[in-house]
Amino acid sequence: MTVDHTKARRHLARRDPILKRLMAHVGPCTLRHEPDGFAALVRSIIAQQISTRAAAAIQGRLLQALGAHGLQPAALLALADEDLRGAGLSASKARALRDLAEKISAGTVPLPRLPDLDDEDVIDLLLPVRGIGRWTAQMFLIFSLGRPDVLPVDDLGLRAGVQKAYGLAELPDRAALTELGEVWRPYRSVATWYFWRSRGFVPQSS
Repeated sequence: MTVDHTKARRHLARRDPILKRLMAHVGPCTLRHEPDGFAALVRSIIAQQISTRAAAAIQGRLLQALGAHGLQPAALLALADEDLRGAGLSASKARALRDLAEKISAGTVPLPRLPDLDDEDVIDLLLPVRGIGRWTAQMFLIFSLGRPDVLPVDDLGLRAGVQKAYGLAELPDRAALTELGEVWRPYRSVATWYFWRSRGFVPQSS
């Protein structure tokens, strides 16, 4: 799915004057989607609870360990635990990546079918994978499947961006963010990207 970022910006600007000003400051949405679903999920697991820079470094070392085979489920399963630890992965993240690779190889997570499913159905298929919660599944929807209307209400970067843009005394909770995000439908993913970008670098964005 390809989101028309120009159309989304026009819609959001009409609905939300605060977001309109923020978009004018940030500029065009430059989010690029990663069609390789396995690579996108691996990156999301690696990125959990660490900085973007640290995640990029670990991913680089993992790719180096994989060598010519590249980032494929079978190649990852062939790596020894020592190789995964040497890339900088914690024990829990290494187990999560192995579980992901095993479930994709077995067809339990049918990657080729996911683009044809509704958002919630995709999330339901991903949640049984070790280390994948709702946030990770939502990042997959945004960064790999290109879904236009995802609002990750538990994302700290989104909450902090909204707090700053709207001058809120505290970080918005799930209920407040959900209510606020109603005016951004059907482009809540694009709105989320702008709040992220207002705070700094966003992966897969120029």
